[in-house]
Amino acid sequence: MGIFETRPLRVLSILVAAGILLSGCGSDTPSSTQPSLARSAAAPPLVALVRALAVSRNIGPLPAPPPVRTALARLGQALAFDKILSGNRDISCMTCHLSTFATGDARSLSIGQGAVGLGPNRVHPQGIFIPRNAPPLFNLHVLNHLFFDGRVELDPQGAFHTPAGTNLTPEMTKVFEFGALSAQPLFPVLSRDEMRANTGNELAAIDDAHMGAIWRAIMLRLGAIPQYREMFEAAYPGTRFETMTFAHGSNAIAGFFLSQLTSKDAPWDRFLAGNDEALNGAQLIGAKDFLSLKCSICHNGPTFSDDKFHNVALAQFGPGKGNGPSGRDDFGRMNISRQETERYAFRTTPLRNVELTGPYGHDGAFIRLRDFIAHYSESDLKLRSYDVSQLEPALRPTLLATVNDILLTRDLLLQGVVIPDSIVDHLETFMRALTEEGFRHLDRIVPQRVPSGLPIDR
Repeated sequence: MGIFETRPLRVLSILVAAGILLSGCGSDTPSSTQPSLARSAAAPPLVALVRALAVSRNIGPLPAPPPVRTALARLGQALAFDKILSGNRDISCMTCHLSTFATGDARSLSIGQGAVGLGPNRVHPQGIFIPRNAPPLFNLHVLNHLFFDGRVELDPQGAFHTPAGTNLTPEMTKVFEFGALSAQPLFPVLSRDEMRANTGNELAAIDDAHMGAIWRAIMLRLGAIPQYREMFEAAYPGTRFETMTFAHGSNAIAGFFLSQLTSKDAPWDRFLAGNDEALNGAQLIGAKDFLSLKCSICHNGPTFSDDKFHNVALAQFGPGKGNGPSGRDDFGRMNISRQETERYAFRTTPLRNVELTGPYGHDGAFIRLRDFIAHYSESDLKLRSYDVSQLEPALRPTLLATVNDILLTRDLLLQGVVIPDSIVDHLETFMRALTEEGFRHLDRIVPQRVPSGLPIDR
């Protein structure tokens, strides 16, 4: 019987026999499997239980991404690493999604254009931060909501909802081959703090509301480079460069991400494929705990994300998104949905390769993975006692006194959750089994050069 053929009654009998309580999480949670199991071959009943729990949470293999033409992926790679997309030609998409740091930058909050240095060593002369953490770029084809607030969305009817509104035309969306991900690269190039800058170039001189004009100006830059014209036309056979928009470039960047950053060969994947020995005993115990507790109510599906939005009581700091009396707060999904109930709600973070992608949270509030897991235990108390010393010195004074406001809309799932330290250890052990070894080093995704000739950040 295959792992997706387990009969419902059989699943139920396994869960009941094991005493699993899917609705709760506390010190009496059935997680006292003998420690010796972590040091010996996994017992068959535990293997069967973990498989049954995975089915119950709809956590199956990662769907294969759509095929990507080689020429399209090559164009996307060049665009992603080329600083020509930025106003002052000083930053690329991948400056904040470095291969060295698993497509992140190892910072709580990123630092955009006008800065020097990379990753933890990046410094802006005016001390300007981007309001949110740079999210990893793995397996984005599975998600229908992109960015932490889901402002780029593909709805069930196939319609795109983005900050561009009618600037994103039907002619542009016809180009998209990879769902919401095809639209995502359209937006960092519009942001003044991220890439476009406030002054000093022709992109910055365009009014913010004229998004189409900004994209056209970028295409003029690219079209002035013969190699880019050739690459665009090779990526879209039969289409002349003069008829293309930056939607073609955005779609190409998405294709590059899918071709190089689809991660589906972690120990967990091999376990799902039927290899009973892919997880060691400690990882199986952690998997059982994770799948039994409330963790997997939100962290489910093949990416370990429900692609929905939750307020998990994270401290607020940094420049914010213009919200609240100070203008330095970040109301998250509420800025998009306009629903008060979604204040401070952010999209559930996918967990594949999570051990590689810290700091954690929409604002990188936690440096260590274990600390982020532990935050979910008595999260109200953890928020009140948040240790600001883990942040870099420039961010520590920006912590907002908004604890009570945040807790007003804290997700009800977190109420009453208490996780013993031993279970936190188990959960961390399991999450490390979601790491694909080949993604620890990503030098392979970096091109030797880009058509503009500008330097490459890696």
